Parts: sequence; C-alpha cells; structure tokens
Amino acid sequence: MGAIRVTKRPDGVAVLTFDNPKGKVNILSPEVVEEFRAVIDDIERDPGVKACVLVSAKPDNFIAGADLKFFLSIRDPVVGERFSREGHALLDRVAGSSKPTVAAIAGLALGGGLEVALACHYRLAADDPKVVLGLPEVQLGLLPAGGGTVRLPRLVGLPAALPMMLTGRRVRARKALKMGLVDALTSPGGIEETAIRAALGLLDGSIRRSARKRPWTERLLESPPGRLLLFRQARKSVLAKTRGLYPSPLSILDCVQTGYAKGPAAGYDRESVLFGQLVAGPECKALIGLFEATTELKKPLDATPPRPVERLAVLGGGFMGSGIAAVSLELAPVVVRDLSQKALEGCARSVYSGLSKRVQSGAISRFERDRLFSRLHLTQEAEALRRAGLVIEAVFEDLDLKRKVLAEVEALVPAECVFASNTSALPIASIAEKALHPERVLGMHYFSPVPKMPLLELVVAEKTAPWAVATARAFAVKQGKTVIVVEDGPGFYTTRILSPFLNEAVLLLEEGARMEALDSALKDFGYPVGPVTLLDEVGIDVGAHVAKELGPVYAHRGLGASDALPRLFEAGYQGRKNGRGFYLYPPRGKRGKKRPNAEVYGLLGGVPRRPMDRKAMAERLALLMANEAVHCLQEGVLSSPRDGDVGAVFGLGFPPFRGGPFRYLDALGARQAVNQYEALAKLHGQRFTPAPLLVEMAKSGKKFYEG
Repeated sequence: MGAIRVTKRPDGVAVLTFDNPKGKVNILSPEVVEEFRAVIDDIERDPGVKACVLVSAKPDNFIAGADLKFFLSIRDPVVGERFSREGHALLDRVAGSSKPTVAAIAGLALGGGLEVALACHYRLAADDPKVVLGLPEVQLGLLPAGGGTVRLPRLVGLPAALPMMLTGRRVRARKALKMGLVDALTSPGGIEETAIRAALGLLDGSIRRSARKRPWTERLLESPPGRLLLFRQARKSVLAKTRGLYPSPLSILDCVQTGYAKGPAAGYDRESVLFGQLVAGPECKALIGLFEATTELKKPLDATPPRPVERLAVLGGGFMGSGIAAVSLELAPVVVRDLSQKALEGCARSVYSGLSKRVQSGAISRFERDRLFSRLHLTQEAEALRRAGLVIEAVFEDLDLKRKVLAEVEALVPAECVFASNTSALPIASIAEKALHPERVLGMHYFSPVPKMPLLELVVAEKTAPWAVATARAFAVKQGKTVIVVEDGPGFYTTRILSPFLNEAVLLLEEGARMEALDSALKDFGYPVGPVTLLDEVGIDVGAHVAKELGPVYAHRGLGASDALPRLFEAGYQGRKNGRGFYLYPPRGKRGKKRPNAEVYGLLGGVPRRPMDRKAMAERLALLMANEAVHCLQEGVLSSPRDGDVGAVFGLGFPPFRGGPFRYLDALGARQAVNQYEALAKLHGQRFTPAPLLVEMAKSGKKFYEG
C-alpha cells in the first residue's frame, strides 16, 4: 500500500492524498519521494487532469518533514547531496507545471512538508491553532534542502524568512496569512472541497494570487545595500548565539546569499552541496539522535495502564507551583493550596499572564483562555485536596516539612491518589519513610521555568508501585514533558551529575580562575550558561544546601564539596535573588549589566587571579559531569545512555550538538576518555578516577551507542 492516493475527478482536478500507512504522520522518505515522482509523471501525461490538490488524510498534519532515520543512516555526503537534488528536480516540476497545484494545509507543515507547499501555486490553510508552518531543520543541524532557502525569502521577504530558517521559528495560520506564506484561510472542516474550488478558480481565472504589499522597510532591506546589511547582522547574531559551534545556521545564510547573488539555480545547487556535508556530520547525528530519543520517550514504558487524573492538586503557589499548574489546566481542574494569600494571588497572576501570552501567539482563543483559567482553584484549605487523583508537592527543600505535608495529604486523599514530590535532591524513600502508602509516593522533578523547560525527571523509590509510575508519567507526557524515569537516591540523576560540575567550578575559582573567563570557557564548549552564572541563578543558598546534602555521600570518591558556598551564603551572598553573588546585579527594575564581584575572591582564599587554559577548564567540568553520568548508569540510577543524554541536555544544558555526556564520551572514544581522566586524576585528585564501567569499555572497545 502506497503513501499517496490519487483521485481523478470529472471536473479535471486530481486530489493527491498523503496518508503514510506506517505511522501517524506523513514524512518524506526516499520511497515516498519516488512515489510522488511517479504520481507527477502520471499527472503530467494525463490530458484529463487540469489541476491538482495536495491534501493529507492525517487529522493533525499535512507533511511533518523528512524521514530522520534515513538521515541518520547517511555517512557519505554524496548520498545526502543526491537526495536533495532529486527533491529539487521534483519540486521544480510542480512549481513549473502548467497545471496549477493547491496545497491544502491542515495541521503541521514542517521542513520538507512546507517546502512541498512552497512549490505549489496556491496555499490554503485551515484557520485553526493546530496549523503550524516552519522550517525547523536548523534545530537538527541541517538546512532546508528542498528549495526552502530560495523560495521562502522570495515569498515572504528576507526579514521574515531569516528568523524562520535560522532559529526554526514556527508560525500559525493567521500569522502565515498576514506575512504572505499562505494565500487564504478556510474553516477546518471541508478544506479539501475548498481547495478543489480554489484549483478550479485558478484554472478559470476567477482566483488570482495577488502580490503581497511590501512595507517600505522591507523594500529597503531587499535592496542590494539593505541585503548586505541584513546578512551582516544575521551572521553577527548567529555567531553571538552559537559561538561558531553549529555549522547549519551559517550554511543557511550561505545558501540564501548565493540564491540572491547568482540566482535560484545556484541557490539550489548550494543547498544540495551543503546539505550533503551537514547530514553526514557529527552535529546532525547528535541532534537527530536527541530528537528521536524524545519521540521514543513519549511511548508508554510497559503495559501497566495509567489511572485517570480527573483533578490535580499542587501544594505551594510559588514560582514552581504556578508553573506546574499552568501546564496542567488543559488536562484537569487544578487546585493550588498555599497558606499564604499573597502567594496564591501571585500564582493567579502568573497563570493568567501565561495564558494571555498564548492568546497573543495564536495558540488559543480568548474564550479558551478564560475557560482554562476558570479551572484554576486557589485555596488555603486542606479539605480542597480530597478528590485529587494526583498531588504534586512543591514546598521548600526540607525533609521534615515534606514528610509533614505528605502525612497531611494522606489523611485526606483516597489510596489510589498518587503523591509526587517536586524535590531536586532529597531521596523519595526518606520522604516516604513513615507514609501509610509508600507505594504511591514518587518524585516529579520539574525544571524552572516549568512552562519552558521540557524535561521532567520521574523518580522511583524501591516501594513505588508500577501503577503510580504509569499514572504520573502519562500525566507528565500530556503536559508536554519529555520524561526520564530514574531510580531513587541522593540527587537522583540530574542534580547528582550537576553537583560535581558546579563544585569543580568553585574549585577552579579557588585555584585562581577569573569567574568571567570560566563562564566564557564553558559557553565556548557549548553550554548555554556559564557555571558561575548558573550558581547565581540557582541561588547560592540552594547550592550550599545541595552541597551539604550530597557532599558527604560521595566524599569517598573525592567528590566532597568545597565549603565555599556555605561561607558565601553566611556572608550574605545569595546570587541574583538579592543582587549579590559571584556577580553584582543592578537593582530590580533597573537596566544594567552584571559585573564580577571581586569581594568573592577574598572569601575563596584570596588566591591571585591568573590566566588559565580555557579548553582545559571546560573539559574538567564536562568530563566530571560525564563520569558521574556513567556511575549513574552503572549503578542502575539510569536505565539507558539515551535517558542520561536527554536528561543532561534538556535539564542541564549539556551542549546539544555533542549529543549528551554518553555521546560525548563515544566521540572521544572510551580509551581516550580514560586516558584523560587518569591524567586529570594525577593532577587534581581521585575525583577524576574514571568509572569502572568506562574502564571496562576501554578494554573491550565498546561504545554506549553501537552502530
């Protein structure tokens, strides 16, 4: 059974229905491209066909992009280049055909799917928030390889096209109409019939594509001097954001510039050559690997059915509690309990503000905003928790407090209610030590800010029941989270591997590194934020608390925590929250840049500042994080390298183009990694002793990812 059904109507319109028989989304694999080519051959030969409509049988996608598994298999740039050239030849035939083609877009039109639509003579989209158009290839280390770098700028203008290609920005239907990306909107139901009428209108001349009116600013930027300025600024912005670590944005700029300077054919040629290089490169493989991993993690763990959650209770209306409530309102009514009326009022403002931003983006209507907000119930009374199917506790990181909260909840809720603690480090078994039903207690470690951070670390204690895990995990997946399931223990996975990373940063400062140089070195390695800035953002008080909890646990491996953070906290330094940390911050509400706080150096021992090798500093931190990740895998905290890589990248900012700590070690090679660890251990102590599992892999020549 093929992926494209062709229906030839008596009125001369051929309807091409994309319907991938192997999955829920339509994708462009080599086989589908070949089938599409055969269909176009037939359409062009058949004199009875006067026009075409491309439509999808899938309820929520037109064409979602290319076959990423095929891209992962490509090792030779020539193979990627040939695939791109074949795509160009096919879409050129669509664009150049005398038989008008209409794309009927309902749902996602991404990557190659949007490029198919761009080659059509008319684009019709459903007026529905589910319609999303974009060229997100840059997020996978690639570039649009089906003519997108040439066609999109000419259709919507350079100022609108560049952000879509360079950042993967997506647009919804109404925005797409306004910018000229689609020609018309229609109601979601009956889009195929509307598209057929549009095709007939193109044939008889009753419908003509009107040229988009371009504002004078765009016309100025489209002039040769304007384009030169725009490309220069875009390149500067790309380098500032990527620090030259990601080749795909610069390759996209190269293609666009070539298309403008030398014409479409040259632009297409440059697309193919550079796509071949990118798709065979390590950055692409790492980024697609992460994307595939997040897709796999949406699937159920096993056959254990989750129980329905018809009411969620969140304990604590602060920043984390508000975020958890905000991402849950579409799934169930949410009760937020806090003893502070001020906290509850702040929660209401935060949730309403977030919903209003979604209205502005076109994701939901004002009516939907008000409906969702009406599902938020704020209370100071414990009785409101009684009917909850899931309770998520987001109170301060204090073991006695969390035990007290759990006891109070257990006295109210039924036995089948799941209790989750949003702790980042306290063992779940310790929290549940005196629980009436420890089988329903687990950890749901969200990351801040909750609406933006994609990861959730689900922590399973020894007594946690499979049904509780399935229930909490299913709910988190519906919240839009990528969920990794880890075993209970001090620090779980993410906090455990972050702790030695941050501790090493403090040790480097104690050795004489300058804080701004250390931050810059880690950003050059690929982290989005330097470790010293991160300590300030997290809070020196929080860092001191985690160091106190985890330091003694791993001291036998040389990972005892520096006492610098507790000393800084005692001296009144908290980080950004009070404006005084490793850096000094301008008062709230006032503009200004942070600046290094030289007073901190005195509290770190007063060692004179000296230049230190930036690459060496970055590798010390990254290798410690990776080594701790291997320990977690060896001890069973992690079930797979995949989960470890996803957790480190999406939770902690490990450089995505390196794929995560396990892919990073694979790229080094186990033998080379062990050599580096042993050399560092001689210089800096036993904390760099390589994990036994890694030593065994060095001997056997194995990798974490085989094949």
